Amino acid sequence: MNQPRQSQRPPGETGRMRPRPRDEMRDYVGRDLLLDRKALITGGDSGIGRAVAVAFAKEGADVAIAYLTEHADAEHTAELVRKQGRKCLLLPGDLADKGQCERIVTDTVREFGGLDLLVNNVATQRELDSVEELSDDQWLHTFEVNIHSYFRVTAAALPHLPEGSTIINSGSVNGLRGNRKLIDYTATKGAVHSWTFAMAQALLPRGIRVNCVAPGPVWTPLIPATLSEEHVAEFGQQAPMGRAAHPDELAPSYVFLAANQLSSYYTGEVLAALGGETTPG
Repeated sequence: MNQPRQSQRPPGETGRMRPRPRDEMRDYVGRDLLLDRKALITGGDSGIGRAVAVAFAKEGADVAIAYLTEHADAEHTAELVRKQGRKCLLLPGDLADKGQCERIVTDTVREFGGLDLLVNNVATQRELDSVEELSDDQWLHTFEVNIHSYFRVTAAALPHLPEGSTIINSGSVNGLRGNRKLIDYTATKGAVHSWTFAMAQALLPRGIRVNCVAPGPVWTPLIPATLSEEHVAEFGQQAPMGRAAHPDELAPSYVFLAANQLSSYYTGEVLAALGGETTPG
């Protein structure tokens, strides 16, 4: 996959991407692995979140989608979910806000009558040319979105999660090896990985599994909205496969970790999908 130089305003829109990512799971065939499960996905409007939402719906789950302001993307994802005969609840708002983290859980439980599958996937990033560019405000905002929201949404969800529930966090290869241009983002993803390890141990007695997917380069709206045009044109070429992944290629990993029939002995894992690279660290 080659992509031309391009840029967008954050948080980015799928419709303006060239080429369009494969994120609708069109060829995916579900097997009722998540039949009647009740899922909440943060950052679920586009990219990996959209692909996961559709895959979950094809496996029989109802899906709530939390997102910032990307209403057109969110509505399209909801349409894809509803075409599978499943419910879809749209929850716009800023997850850097503690109250919004709590509201999305309350609204999901009210709409679906419960919650047993949580995907913490929302993220923000901003490319830096030097360490000195990283301001205190940017550092704090990145942490609010990328790790504090994971903690806050999970904390709000825990009273509702029964035995057999699953939590899946989205990490990153950058949290495994570091990235000099994404210093604050890298720090938050490392925190996501470590938090996954600790939460898996803490929630094991309750019968709740906690895992993480740490992708390499993935072609999502976040990329043209946050990286330089030069970086976008080269994005993914460093992977051994020579390209970035499409979201459709990542979503089955989330299904695997969500489905107790497939992954009942997995907790505290960071599943790295790196396009042929040996896992760093």
